[in-house]
Order: sequence, then C-alpha cells, then structure tokens
Amino acid sequence: MMTNILTGAGVSAAAQVAIIGGGPGGLTLARLLQMKGVSVKVYERDAGPQVRVQGATLDLHHESGLRALEAAGLLEAFKTHYRPGADHMRITDLHGTILLDDHNDSIDSTFGDEHFRPEIDRGPLRNLLLDSLAPGTVVWDSQITGLEALDNGWLLQFRDGSPVYADLVIGADGANSKIRPHVTPIGPVYAGITVVEGTVYDAAQTTPFLHLLVNGGKVFALGNGQSLILSAKGDGSLSFYTGCRLAEDWVHSSGIDFKQPAQVLAWFKEAFAGWDPVWQTLLDNDKVSLVPRPQYCMPVDQHWEAKPNITLLGDAAHVMPPYAGEGVNMAMLDALELSECLTSSAFDTLQAAIAHYETNMRSRASVVAQVTLDQTDALHREGALEYLLEMMNGH
Repeated sequence: MMTNILTGAGVSAAAQVAIIGGGPGGLTLARLLQMKGVSVKVYERDAGPQVRVQGATLDLHHESGLRALEAAGLLEAFKTHYRPGADHMRITDLHGTILLDDHNDSIDSTFGDEHFRPEIDRGPLRNLLLDSLAPGTVVWDSQITGLEALDNGWLLQFRDGSPVYADLVIGADGANSKIRPHVTPIGPVYAGITVVEGTVYDAAQTTPFLHLLVNGGKVFALGNGQSLILSAKGDGSLSFYTGCRLAEDWVHSSGIDFKQPAQVLAWFKEAFAGWDPVWQTLLDNDKVSLVPRPQYCMPVDQHWEAKPNITLLGDAAHVMPPYAGEGVNMAMLDALELSECLTSSAFDTLQAAIAHYETNMRSRASVVAQVTLDQTDALHREGALEYLLEMMNGH
C-alpha cells in the first residue's frame, strides 16, 4: 500500500483509483484518467452493461458535456449516436393545446456553436463511454455498502464480493451516495417538488396521440402549478416526468405501490384533475414502468475541507432538480476538471489537487443550483406557462 500516490506528473500509475458509480460522470472520468495512464476501476451496482437505461434524453452543452467528450477523444463517436431533431420542443397547456412549436424552425447551429445542444439517449451515451475503456475497467454488480480508512487509503465493502483496497476513492454514486458522508456531513434539502418518472414502451401503439404530439422531440405541458414533460427516445419509447408540489414523505405516506400503474393512475386522475384525459394514457396501459423521485438540492453555500484521498463528482457532490438540464453536463465537467487536477504537476500533494478541484466545482455548482431552484419554482407556480413562453421567445 502506497504512502505517496502523487508523482511529478500527478497521480502515480501504480495508484489504485476506485470510482464508485458508472454513470456518465464516473465513466467520463475513468476514460480521461486512463488516457493519462492512471490505473482505475469503476464499481457499478447494475448487474451488467445490458441493463435497460431509463430516463429522458440528455442534451449536452458546448462548455461542459461536449467539452468533456472532446477531451476524451469521443466527440466523433458521439456524432454517430446523437439524435438530430430530438431537441425540437412543443409547449402546451394542460388541455394539450400547442402554444409554441419549433419543429419547423430552421436550425443553424452545429458542433462548435456555444448554443448547440445535441440530444442523445442515455443508453447510447453510456455505451460509447464503456466502449472507450480498457477491458475489465467496470466491475458490474458491485453495490457498495460501506468503506473504512485503512493505512493511507480505503477498504471498500460491497454487497456481494470481497473487500477492495483503493488509494483514492471518487464518489460518483448519485444523490444517495455512500461516499459523500465520508467527505462532508452536509446533506441535501428537499426542493418541494416530487416527480413521478415513467417510461412508456412502444409509444406509437400504446399512446398514439401523445406519440404524435411529441413528434420525436419534447413536450413541456404546464398548468395549475404542475408540469408534465415528455421526451421521445430512439427505441420508440416515451419518457415522462410529472412534477408537482408534494410533501417530502409523500412517496411513503401516499401508500401507492409504484409498481402498480393502476394505483398511480388513480392518484394522477385526482391530483391532475384539471388536465385533459389524454394525458392519462401515459399510465393507463400495461407497457409503463414508474419510479417516484422526490427532488433534492444541495445547499448553494455548501463547503467542506478537502480530504487527502477521497472526493465527489456529479449528483453525489451537487444534486439538483432536472429543470435546468444541467445534471449530466455538470457531472461530465466535474470529470474533466478532476482528471486535470489529478494528473497535473502543479500540486505538491493529492489533497491540494482535490482541494483545487472542489473549490472550483462548488463555486460553479452554487450558481447553477440557484438557477435550477429558481427555474423549478417558476415552472410550478401560477403563471408558469406565460413564464416559459416568454423565456423561449427570448424575453
């Protein structure tokens, strides 16, 4: 076990680096570190790479997600997997009346333009990142249950498997991170909104009207202080997010079994009573999977002192609601900046490299988190529809 894992060019090639979590942030970091010769393993709780990836499409931004992919040498691969046109959007009221439609607008921006935000499904993004890694980098079916300090590193415990030693641990394990408590006691704060996330398979047959309404892109429907966001996916499915103000413990206190769509449909009919019945087709079928997600945000002023051999990125560091579209982009930018710090010759100690990364990461996350909280509030109050229309029209 090593006493000093830093060399003049950054983290030693002999150091054992463990990334906990195989989402876009963790995989991007693994790729960037391997490009610099760092030995890294990614421990992912999914049983394998073929596990179905849920969630809406992701739009990558020029200054963050796309920048990280370019540094990782994966921008050309991304261009073969992204979905042109998936960024087209319609805004409707709760009756499904289209109030803004940009499907016929010409798109002049492209790669290299700071305003270009190409969309990609989560599965293809994960696959292109996985394909860029050395064989055996990702250790599947590895759900971490705890860790303890050992010598100058960490002993990782997993639900199934033997303990693993690592010189450096990076928590990329999401909002419910097992790593975060070892970095800071600061926890997330409920943002006041709970989302029911759903995926409807074979949407053209299952919910044909909404399939046509989305038209390969996205729909933002707002009304009564509630939101419903729909996104088409390349596999023919339709993902959606309900959003409304609910008590923090609603998922448990409601008594709803979210594996039973009929129970969720009964709630939706009551909670979204003023909405057109056509929206109920998202739930009134046997081809939908559902997950409730209370929305949290880390305090915008969070601070902690850097530790010598453990740090965080992505939602584990700065979880926030999805209403500004920044989550994956922030995680991938975290990966880029952390990889640069860990492989730089500018720092005398690993702790100094981590401190530099964390200071910058918290600073920009604070700004984005505040914008996200403001956006979340604006989309779930009276006048939300007018607000969104004015914003999209450049006001």
